[in-house]
Amino acid sequence: MNIYIGNLPGSITEEKLKSLFAAFGEIESVKLIRDRFSNRPKGFGFIEMPSNSEADQAIKALNGNRFEGHDIKVKPADSGGKRGKKRSFKKRGYR
Repeated sequence: MNIYIGNLPGSITEEKLKSLFAAFGEIESVKLIRDRFSNRPKGFGFIEMPSNSEADQAIKALNGNRFEGHDIKVKPADSGGKRGKKRSFKKRGYR
């Protein structure tokens, strides 16, 4: 199961995030989203856990808890299928 973690502190590292979730089971992957230009964390990331039951336990236990001074948000990640169709950009013919 893919898990979204939000409201993370700027000092977060992938190792810290992995150790936070490791108590609940096996971690398949950790991904922090970073700013393209400064390479600083944007404050959210994703954890992939192969076991859905372990992932559910982690979500219930960690959602709303304080982590390094921030109340983190932990929930199942959106698979991307709920988003609407992208609208194409049309040029306007101004003369």
